Amino acid sequence: MWPCAFVAKTNPMNLKNYKPILNLVVLVGIVYLTHKLILFLLKIEESTFVYSMETLYLLFLAMSTLVFIIVLKVKERSFDNVGMSFLLATSVKMIFCYLILKPILRINSHDNSLEKVNFFAIFVIFLTIETVLTIRILSKN
Repeated sequence: MWPCAFVAKTNPMNLKNYKPILNLVVLVGIVYLTHKLILFLLKIEESTFVYSMETLYLLFLAMSTLVFIIVLKVKERSFDNVGMSFLLATSVKMIFCYLILKPILRINSHDNSLEKVNFFAIFVIFLTIETVLTIRILSKN
């Protein structure tokens, strides 16, 4: 018997259960490239931003992945609590997002308004992706 076949048979974690995380990564990649293309076409210089686009996307991706890990673990134990765990994890994520946003809010300049819009756009995009993927998890059962 091949070692990988043995691991696949004895591994209790089914990789199919973690498909939403793979979907999240693929969607975020597509959205990131689209976002960069839009900034390029509009000739928006992001070098003046407090946080680079890559930093924001990586932070949001890490937080969203954590939300999905929590949701999927709760789903394995108690499907009835998936929605509540999603709401709680998202609320905690919003607190961290506010802490990340604080340095941007402290800068009072006209040039900073574009960065604020950019941050909130990324926040809404990730929230939408998380919500849609969570709805898909809930609708499967």
